[in-house]
This record gives sequence, C-alpha cells and structure tokens, in this order.
Amino acid sequence: MRTWLNDYEDDEIRTQMYYAKKGIITPDMQIVADIEKIDAKLVMSEIKRGRLIIPANVNHRHLKPMAIGIASSCKINANIGSSALASDISGEIEKVDVCLKYGADTIMDLSTGGDLDSIREAVIKHSTVPIGTVPIYQILHDCKDKIEDLTIEVMLNVLEKQAQQGVSYFTIHAGFLLRFMPYVAKRKMGIVSRGGSLMAAWMMHYHKENPFYEAYDEILDICRKYDVSLSLGDSLRPGCLADASDEAQLSELKILGELTLRAWKKDVQVMIEGPGHVPLNQIERNMKLEREYCYEAPFYILGPLVTDIAAGYDHISSAIGAAIGGWHGASMLCYVTPKEHLGLPNAKDVREGIIAYKIAAHSADIARGRKDARNIDDEMSDARYSFDWNKQFELCLDPERAKEYHDETLPQDVFKEAEFCSMCGPKFCSYKITQKIIEQHGEAIDNIAV
Repeated sequence: MRTWLNDYEDDEIRTQMYYAKKGIITPDMQIVADIEKIDAKLVMSEIKRGRLIIPANVNHRHLKPMAIGIASSCKINANIGSSALASDISGEIEKVDVCLKYGADTIMDLSTGGDLDSIREAVIKHSTVPIGTVPIYQILHDCKDKIEDLTIEVMLNVLEKQAQQGVSYFTIHAGFLLRFMPYVAKRKMGIVSRGGSLMAAWMMHYHKENPFYEAYDEILDICRKYDVSLSLGDSLRPGCLADASDEAQLSELKILGELTLRAWKKDVQVMIEGPGHVPLNQIERNMKLEREYCYEAPFYILGPLVTDIAAGYDHISSAIGAAIGGWHGASMLCYVTPKEHLGLPNAKDVREGIIAYKIAAHSADIARGRKDARNIDDEMSDARYSFDWNKQFELCLDPERAKEYHDETLPQDVFKEAEFCSMCGPKFCSYKITQKIIEQHGEAIDNIAV
C-alpha cells in the first residue's frame, strides 16, 4: 500500500513531477530506482525533466510503482476491454490475470460495452499495475452514441470520475486540429484511430476546434489533482504503410509537443503515443522526430506494424517494428494480439500478444546496451549447454509453453535429465559433440595457432 500519500493529502498538487521539481524523492521514485537499479536522484531528475514518468494515480493505493522513460527498461502495455458485442466483467478480470502473470507493465481498459464504470472499478481493484483508459469511449457511451451531443462539461465529468476511480493515465486526442482535415482526405486509409475518428465527426458537425484541445487547461487541472499522467494520443497515426510519416501524422505530432510543454508547466506527467503502420526503414526516423518535436517526452508506440498483410499474425509483424522502435528510443510498446484487425481478443490472444512484446522489449534493452539486460540470456545459454532442462523452463518468458513443447515428444521425467532433445536425438546433438571434442582434444585445440 502507498501509505506515504497520507502525509501529502493536503497538497493541492500531488504529481510525481511536482515533487521532483521540489527536489523530493518520493517513496514511489525510490521503489522505481530499486527496480531499475539506478540512482533515485536520477529518477527524480528525469521526472523533473519530463523524460520519465511514474503513472500512479493517488487513488490506486495497491499499485506497484513503475517507470516509463529512456532511463528505465523498455516497458509493454496490454490492452483489454469489452465491446458492445461481448461484455463480461469476469472475462476482463481473467484478462487482467493473464496480463499480470505474463508480465504486462501497464494495462489499458478500452471497454466500449456493458457497465463501463463497474468494469473499470473491478479492473483497477484487481490490478497491481497502472491502468490507462481512452475516456472518449465512455464519453460517447454517456452521450448515447451521439457524438454531436458531446459537450466540454460531459467530457470533464467523465475525466473526473475516472480519475477518482484510480485511472493512472488517460489517452486524450487533443492534438488533432480542425485544420488537419484536408491532410486526412489525401490518405489511402483516412483515420484509423477510434478516438480520432470521433473527434473528426464532432469537429466537422460543428465546424469547431477539437474540444479536448479547447479544454486542455481544465483537463490538466484534473490530472494534477489525482496525478493522472497524459498519454497524448495519435489520432492521425498511419493505418497502412502508404500513409506512414505523412503530413497528417507529423502535423499532429508537432501539436503534441506544444501540449507537452503546457502540461509540464502544470506539473502533469506526459508520454506521447506513436504509430501505427510504418515501413521498417522509416521507424528510426519516426523515433528521432518524436524526440525533436516533443522534447524527449517518453514515446509510447503501437507496434509499429511493418507490413499490412499479416492478419492473424499481426502480433509478429508489429513486434518486429516494436523491437526496432525500442532499440531507437521508444520507452513503452503497446502490444498487438493475433486478433488485431479481426476481432476482440480473448485471454489466449492476450497471452500471445504479451509474450511477443516481452521479446521485443527485452531485445530493445539488449540492443540499447542496458546494464545487466543480457544476464538472463547468458544464464539460458549455460543451461542449454549443460542440458539443464528445468532451468531452461524457469528462465523462459513463458515457462509453461516451453515445457509443453518439450514434453510433446519426450514427456517422461527421465528426459528432463537427458543430454538431448527430440530435434537431434542422442547421436546428433551438436552441444554433446562439441563437448566431447573439447574433452578429447582440449590440449590440441589450445595449441592451434589463431
């Protein structure tokens, strides 16, 4: 429990950035420093600078603090949520359990159907990791699916309610301005963000500016009261390779940079959402542009998917892009499941997406040269070379799957001690052959000139 917050209940502002600017290392910052194996003063200074955030709503007391930023390890987010066609609280809790079991660092509740408040309350109560939301989904729900009935009052009421419940970060689509609509018309696939499409419908109905942009200061006041971090949404992220890095996407990104500075002035933590569908050769440039336009605020990327034709396997297509993005500086990777573009993910799909993205994030940490990131890989190498099967299972990202595949052909316990697997058998194991060569010819090998 985050009991330290009891001593700060009278503070009008209770954000990690507020305390960092005052030179205070909060217990949450210290926990993050211990987890990340970095100095607590570095955590504080990175939060003050805006390069690192700790999304931790003051009302989510049983949350375990975690950090998103270039100074920390690369994180992954898992999306869950009901739809109008499938709404079940127990089903969402099952997904939360899968997220926690397989190592999601944050969870976004993207529910659009059923009793949204009850689902969110249950998810937050059940989760020890930060919960994020896209409030426009509930705003539309409360407007009886009539986007033209959206008002700033309704919008702010929803944000306040979700903040009171303990939501640790909001995705808001405040950077999509009315003047960007002509850029959208030039695209192959228009707008693929649900929040972005809803904002476009509202703006064109009234021919007025984006209400999230207009009410941004009021949104910041809610965030600083509960320490809700902002995930500035990419309404105009590319939904296909043809639209990647276009005028629409980059124009919005520049506005997100403006909104970042405004948030920091009010001590609100910020991360920036990114693309989308992006060819492999454009990913590095996208990471660099975000750092330039958004003043090095943490980058939270969806994929990116590096091909448009992998339906059913988009968790793989996107994990390839995510690993490249993480290598070049993305701080958190939003997972994609095999159901992307096809349907609502179930618990099995959540597992597949999380593991794909744990691989991507870990690969990025190794590529970035993060201290000790490769230690577990070296342990795995030692376990493989010594035929320690149980140790291999233990070190896997998904031990159950590894053991399951091994046991399909060699299920008996005796084979957990065997110096071979079913791929090569006892006579053709390269490890065993190499070990015998070294054992028999070690002295001769030492004398071979290099």
